[in-house]
Order: sequence, then C-alpha cells, then structure tokens
Amino acid sequence: MNEWSVKLIAWYSVHKRDLPWRHTKDPYVIWLSEVILQQTRVQQGLPYFEKFVSQFPTVKDLAKAPLQEVMQCWQGLGYYSRARNLHDAAMQVVEQFGGVFPASYEDIKRLKGVGPYTAAAIASFAFDLPYAVVDGNVYRVLSRHFGMRLPIDHVPSQKTYAELAQKLLPIDHAADFNQAIMEFGAVHCVPANPDCVNCIFSSSCVAFERGEVGLLPLKAGKVKVRERIFNYILLQKDGGVYMKERTEKDIWQHLWDFELVESDHFASEAEIVAHIQQKFSFSSADFLVQLHSQEFKHILTHQRIKARFWQVQIFSNLHDEVLKFVAIKALGNKPLPRLIEKFLNTHRQWLD
Repeated sequence: MNEWSVKLIAWYSVHKRDLPWRHTKDPYVIWLSEVILQQTRVQQGLPYFEKFVSQFPTVKDLAKAPLQEVMQCWQGLGYYSRARNLHDAAMQVVEQFGGVFPASYEDIKRLKGVGPYTAAAIASFAFDLPYAVVDGNVYRVLSRHFGMRLPIDHVPSQKTYAELAQKLLPIDHAADFNQAIMEFGAVHCVPANPDCVNCIFSSSCVAFERGEVGLLPLKAGKVKVRERIFNYILLQKDGGVYMKERTEKDIWQHLWDFELVESDHFASEAEIVAHIQQKFSFSSADFLVQLHSQEFKHILTHQRIKARFWQVQIFSNLHDEVLKFVAIKALGNKPLPRLIEKFLNTHRQWLD
C-alpha cells in the first residue's frame, strides 16, 4: 500500500462518522444509502434512509411496493428520478437476479440509475471488490492535493481523475480507502475554508503550497438555469380539490399537483377565468374565483420556479381525463412536490 493511502486510511480510522450503513455488508442497504445521499447531505438523508429501511427492509419488499408508496416515502428529498430508479432497479433485482442483489461490478452497474460511482461504492463496501469511487468529494481531494487543473465537469478529465483514484486504491483495502477519501473530502477538505494548516497532507498538497485551495477543483462552465412561472388553480368542491399526477417527462414525475397554467408571466384573474371556461366548458355561473396567494419561489439545480396559487370554487361537475377529485383528508396520501407542501403549510385554511 502506498504511503498516501496508508496515511488517509489511518486518518479515517480516527475521524470517521458513525453512520448506520457503515455497520453492514448488505448490498441492498448500502445501495439505499448511496442513492439517498446523491445530491443530499448526510444530516438530511439519514431520516429518509431509516424510513426506507424500516418500510422496505429487503429489496423484494421495495420491488413489490406500489410506486406511489415509494414516492411518498421519498417526498421532500428532491431529485425524484432517484426514487423511480430505485423502484425500477429493485424490480430488476427480483426479475433478473431472483431477488438476490448482484455481486459483480458489471451486474450492479446494469441496474437502473446505477452509474460507475454507485456501482464502485456497492462493489467495494459490500463485496470488497477493488473499484475506486469518484464523487465530488474525491474530485476535490485529488484536484487539490495533486494540483490537477483539469475541469471536473469535462468527461476526458473525469477519466483522468478516475484513473488516478484507481492507481491509489490499495486492492486489499478497497472499502476502507473509498470510505476514507470520501469522508476526508466531506469533513476536512471541504469546499470552503478547509483547515489546511492542520491537514495531514499539508506538507505535500500542491494547492496549499501554491495558494490555490480556493480555486480548485475547476469547472469548465456554469449550469444554465431555466426560469419558469407556474399559475396553479385549486378547483375545490364538496370538501375536496381536483389534482393530477405528473406523468410527463419533466420535474416531479409521478408526484401530484393542481391544475397548472405555465406561462411567461403571472396570470391575471381574467386569464384564469378564460382558461377555466375554455378547458372545462364552464359558464360564469359554474365557478367563482376567490383568492390568489402571494408569490412562492422554488429553486432547483437547473430551474428557478415562481408560483402563484388561485382558489376557485366550482359548482358543477368537472369531467376531465387527468384531474382527479381528492378529499381534503386524503391529501396526505398523495406524494407531493415540496413547492405544493410549502403552499399547503401556509394556506391550509383555504381547504377548511
């Protein structure tokens, strides 16, 4: 084992956090933790991990659960494609591997939503296979220590980082090394203001020597953010509200929201009235526009959403292939986007 890896693993043995998925070799549990922690901090993800393990203790339990139950369990965590992929992959394990989680790197990587990083993590943590993990923490540690100015969002550069990580990986201690380098990036070599003076690698870190810690790792370009304006219409009648499942390939797929008019501006009351009359063939006597909410903002990685909600009482039967009547008391049974949750938490009186 090379000296750098020895020093890193020794640091990990002293400073590692006590996390539940580090006390098992069960590939299913490790997989759950890895998927939940993608784009999610440990503190936020831990309650979801515990909820999933409790509600779906085996991969077979997850596979046979209805998708809506899985989505509801995931509600509030964001990046909902992860939940859909979890469910699809669990069914793959049951259908293609007899309910036994695959034990080879290549088979693990064939599961829905599992890329090279997650496959390497499961393969090394559960089966002690010698595959190096490369995530954001690993990019940062390698870039800074070795003075690598290759942009981490550039595919050829990512290959170079992966090759270096694999070269540093001690074959007989793959799990410890992978855990150690990710933990080091997560709690010590952090993005902003790391404690370089008291770092175990301060004497060999190129970025520290050159004063470039704050500059590395480099990225080639910024993420383009899409601006969207949502005008939501709460069509209410007889103790319930009409909602729809989002089935299109867009954000919040398989979550539930209200009738939506998306435009480049906040709609006026006249525009809301016109939309309702045209879409549902209502006359002015069939409904009453009552209130609209203040502006809500919801920020995603690639999108910035501004939303306003309109309260509308309807007096006639509504016939629509997409909108479904949901009793107010049953709202908690539907998986909802965080934006809808925030609205309901502040405007629950609208539904009383």
